[in-house]
Amino acid sequence: MDHKMIAKQFLITGIIMAVIAMGLSILFRIQLAWPDKTFPILETFLGTWAEGGRIKADFYLSLVTIHGTIMVFFVLTAGLSGTFSNLLIPLQVGARDMASPFLNMLSYWFFFMACVIMMGSFFIQTGPASAGWTVYPPLSAIPKAIPGSGLGMTMWLISMVLFVASSLMGGINYVTTIINMRTKGMDLWKMPLTIWAFFLTAILGILSFPVLVAGVVLLVFDRSFGTSFYLSDIVMGTEILPNQGGSPILWQHLFWFLGHPEVYIVIMPAMGISSEIISVNSRKPIFGYHAMVYSLIGITLLSFIVWGHHMFVTGMNPWLGGVFMITTLIIAVPSAVKTFNWLATLWRGNIRFTPAMLFAIGLVSFFISGGLTGIWLGNAALDINLHDTYFVVAHFHLVMGSAAIFGMLAGVYHWFPRLFGRLMDKKLGYLHFWVTFICAYLVFFPLHFLGLDGVPRRY
Repeated sequence: MDHKMIAKQFLITGIIMAVIAMGLSILFRIQLAWPDKTFPILETFLGTWAEGGRIKADFYLSLVTIHGTIMVFFVLTAGLSGTFSNLLIPLQVGARDMASPFLNMLSYWFFFMACVIMMGSFFIQTGPASAGWTVYPPLSAIPKAIPGSGLGMTMWLISMVLFVASSLMGGINYVTTIINMRTKGMDLWKMPLTIWAFFLTAILGILSFPVLVAGVVLLVFDRSFGTSFYLSDIVMGTEILPNQGGSPILWQHLFWFLGHPEVYIVIMPAMGISSEIISVNSRKPIFGYHAMVYSLIGITLLSFIVWGHHMFVTGMNPWLGGVFMITTLIIAVPSAVKTFNWLATLWRGNIRFTPAMLFAIGLVSFFISGGLTGIWLGNAALDINLHDTYFVVAHFHLVMGSAAIFGMLAGVYHWFPRLFGRLMDKKLGYLHFWVTFICAYLVFFPLHFLGLDGVPRRY
């Protein structure tokens, strides 16, 4: 139940899940790059789902779905927050351990079970869930829609409920520890930016994850008990289903009410980690501490009123789209404050370019290049052309995927001696950074141009 041991468990499990998720992406990218060719290696890994060396259409969707789910929830949420909140909160607020070490331990094992169930869906006859990582109805609401809508979808839902339970247990623990167990003399305005980031991230999770569970409960009712929360006027082949009165748009509202705070649940811990690392390795205090805290608070508050920008093309009232567009563009202000403060901290600093520092600066680079495209996608008029194209894939893989992963790697390099009692190899660290940094840009930046040419996301 020691917080450092639980941090190691989250980190190692997160790394394993990341390797699996990236392996899945390599498999479907091979098929996507050469759609007319066959690859025996695909049949070696995937068996009957890639007979003759070509991935079946349904299983291609499953690979995309599980890749996205693992990366967003199991790696970038649990792997990042679970590792560094557990490691750093007691150490940096002066507590002996978390407020409830038992709840902390339970949080990890719920997360572990969620991972096991999600991966277990690869070993059932009908295969894993295949409705995309956002699991939009009706594919997720009708068990017989496609093979991945059956037992695999059920396992996805069970896994996500366990994951949310894990996140809530962890989040309540983090908030309680920070509020009640700070050392004598440490008021809120003396806390490190890492602790502010973990604190606000935990509050975001506590307030937004239950909405996803509510959506999942309604989805289970539609799947198993004949209700019509998300279904209406569905025709399957020659059969007209009896469901009337529901709307798949309801799921989108519930999902994205979690989904957009989720983006900041992912990136804010990485921001806090990078703020500390940039400050330490510039050998000067962070520029504008109070502005950095207020920007974190601003991002936290605004993240609850921007979810509609994911839904500009669902037929929403244009006036409502305008409101969501304005709130989305306003959230760029606290994000820009953070960026300028990082750059001001680096300015005229006595900088040590350690591997951790390079990864932290890499986060700033990805956050700028990926964040700027968010301004395009936040514009309701431009989004009509860009929605569901590779432009969106490029945007969130840079600003959420690459930036958050770089923040996580910066934290691993910086606090590795605290976790494991030994130093990492510096030369390998530099090699790791430059290969990852260059390749991430080479993989994801060209996708903007594919998106502008109109290539759909799940082609």
